[in-house]
Amino acid sequence: MPLRHLALAVLVAVIWGVNFVAIRASLDVFPPLLLVALRFAIIAIPTVLLVPRPQVPLRWLLGYGLGFGTMQFLFLYLGMHAGFPTGLSSLVLQASAPFTVVLGAVLLRERLGARRIVGVTAAVAGLAVVGMSYGASAPVGPFLLVLLGALGWALGNLASRQARAEKPLHLVLWMSVVPPLPMLALSLTIEGPAAIGEAFASSASIAAIPAWLGLAYTIVLGTLVGSGIWVWLMARHPASTVAPFSMLVPVVGIATAWVALGERPGLGELAGGVLVIGGVLWASRTPRRRIVPAPPPPMRLSTR
Repeated sequence: MPLRHLALAVLVAVIWGVNFVAIRASLDVFPPLLLVALRFAIIAIPTVLLVPRPQVPLRWLLGYGLGFGTMQFLFLYLGMHAGFPTGLSSLVLQASAPFTVVLGAVLLRERLGARRIVGVTAAVAGLAVVGMSYGASAPVGPFLLVLLGALGWALGNLASRQARAEKPLHLVLWMSVVPPLPMLALSLTIEGPAAIGEAFASSASIAAIPAWLGLAYTIVLGTLVGSGIWVWLMARHPASTVAPFSMLVPVVGIATAWVALGERPGLGELAGGVLVIGGVLWASRTPRRRIVPAPPPPMRLSTR
């Protein structure tokens, strides 16, 4: 992967790491299912009116919207709303990386290679260290919800890779057309009209400004910028090359939650973060080709 592409992958990790604090701020006002519907409806309406649909097979567009857009954020928001910690959510969601690598090998027949296997294994070990140190007392239910969100992200990764959109941002925008209606239907059924009305009423107060700012960050940076770059990278490199960079997200997420929410990481989280970064760098490093010198030209015997 070229250096410029490496920098873009790291930038996406930073954007998505900060995104978890933005989500937490929005969940303080809006119920989770309604929040997912709002997040994508705000993008979907101008998209349908102004943006041409990407020339990709419909099945991959729907797969990307259902996996990355619907399934990921449905279960992530439910898990965080159920009390799963913000920093730890950024960690558990990165199970999407090993999910993507394994699904890419099984479904797309992508070759892993020893280097990527070692790097991903080290990064997963780092995630395990962070998880055991930071969330030993976390309840099982919310943890499983966020883990299902990671599986949705992985399925979306593979669908976006198969789509191979010439204009990745158009694919990201049209992906947002898939979640709003089913999520609004679920919100009306499960959360109920009363909770939805109460959320909109409370959102008109000054105290709700952080929730709106969090929603704006999630839409503009988390979805449009971050997902646009991610799809662009996935279309140009194997899933097993790009996906490990998502393991940098919990490092940023835990650090941001420490600063913004007072979730202080211990030595275990820091040690795990070092393993994550080292594993990602090792998995993405291209081995140098050994240059074999050309043999010397044969000696010509003199005929004199």
